[in-house]
Amino acid sequence: MTDHSAARPRPRAFWTDVRFLIGIALVVASVAGVWFVVAAARQTVAVFAAARTIVPGETVDADDLRVVEVGLGRLQEAYASPATLLPGAVATRTIAAGELVPQDAVADAASLRTTNVVVHSATEIPASVRAGTTVEVWAAPQLARGEFDTPRILVAGATVVSVAADDSMMGSNGTAVELVIGRADVADTLAAVAGGARVSIIPTAGEAP
Repeated sequence: MTDHSAARPRPRAFWTDVRFLIGIALVVASVAGVWFVVAAARQTVAVFAAARTIVPGETVDADDLRVVEVGLGRLQEAYASPATLLPGAVATRTIAAGELVPQDAVADAASLRTTNVVVHSATEIPASVRAGTTVEVWAAPQLARGEFDTPRILVAGATVVSVAADDSMMGSNGTAVELVIGRADVADTLAAVAGGARVSIIPTAGEAP
């Protein structure tokens, strides 16, 4: 009698099955991936946040900034840090108080294309206008004593540095507003002031009240 049991192949151990090995590899990869994500999220870096509102053209120094530890991952190079901020750097745009300072919001002073001017507004300044507010500068050219032409936009986008009551204007109290404007607008602005134009400061549309 033939022994059929001797010719029957032995079953392979389950751990030698390719599909089993692939499954194990996927589980290991998944666990490693989760661990990497969690570990990366826990890593923080030291970057700068604005301690107050900083307007374009202002020199940014230690008193204007505070160091915060945040988890930015690959975005950390996009923000200024104690290791990257150059001495004498100036703001190129408004940086709100508490905002992390982007690298492109500060630059060397030599590259700045803005300057500061002080104008007296002929109209009342809204309470919403404060340091960092974006405004339009309107001017009504003087035609004769006490007569003015139709107002027109003199500077389409200026940033307020400060607002202060000014008692030096003849006949009435006024408001002196220090503004940051582009250098290309300086000549027209000075000409309007020197020519006796009525200058008005108007918040741009969308400014928060």
